[in-house]
Amino acid sequence: MDRKNQTTATEFLLLGLAGQSKQEEVVFGLFLGMYMVTISGNLLIILAISCDPHLHTPMYFFLANLSSVDICFSSVTIPKALVNHVLGSKSISYKECMTQIYFFITFINMDGFLLSVMAYDRYVAICHPLHYTLMMRPRLCVLLVAISWVITNLHALLHTLLMVRLTFCSRNAVQHFFCDPYPILSTGT
Repeated sequence: MDRKNQTTATEFLLLGLAGQSKQEEVVFGLFLGMYMVTISGNLLIILAISCDPHLHTPMYFFLANLSSVDICFSSVTIPKALVNHVLGSKSISYKECMTQIYFFITFINMDGFLLSVMAYDRYVAICHPLHYTLMMRPRLCVLLVAISWVITNLHALLHTLLMVRLTFCSRNAVQHFFCDPYPILSTGT
């Protein structure tokens, strides 16, 4: 099919709770409150781990990484939703949406990878306690986190590049607060 004669969507409308202003105010308050709690709680975890030398162990290294990923994950979607509410806008540009999808996929997968790495760390600590310090060296911990980052970024890049190839014509309204891949895919052709 010839793409030269098609009009493509340059923005998406994130409808969320469209038309129900009382519910939108409650959701705005909940989102803002939970976002602030998430950011401050994770920052306190990172600060506590970095300040106490007793916590410089593999388990806490992974926990600090998980906290930083949780900060990033929350910061991918919530600020845009809050700004849209304050401005009274429901739009997000095509490029912003694809960027949001990329980072959403990256950070949600990174959460899973870090939890798996933490489970491996606990497995080694429980099943091989005498060899724990030999097996879980700092280089291995950094390598496990680095491999997780590479895999999640490649996975997110693949999905985002495949979504960019889709055409989004006249249907650009999404029943969601952010650019979640599945609702966006239901609007593509």
